[in-house]
Amino acid sequence: MIRPILFCALFTLPMSVFASSFAGTSAGSATGASSNSSGSSSGDDKVVLDAREDAAGFVGSGGVIRGAYLEAALLHLRERDAAAREASDMALARKILAL
Repeated sequence: MIRPILFCALFTLPMSVFASSFAGTSAGSATGASSNSSGSSSGDDKVVLDAREDAAGFVGSGGVIRGAYLEAALLHLRERDAAAREASDMALARKILAL
């Protein structure tokens, strides 16, 4: 009884490793191609879009909850935009939520 189970496990394990390796390779190449064609803005947008959940927590808590993704996005926005340097954290968090 244990022999068929062991055989199935040994047979499916390499297939799952190959599938995840293939997915990572194809996703990586697609990401590289898109970032090369569109400049660095796609990576920049990702930083801001990843902060949406933290921004929602920040706005919902009245500025009490500050997540790491939100902090990174605020820093990123202020480095790139002069108007963002003058805006409050709450205003920028609301802008992130509006995206």
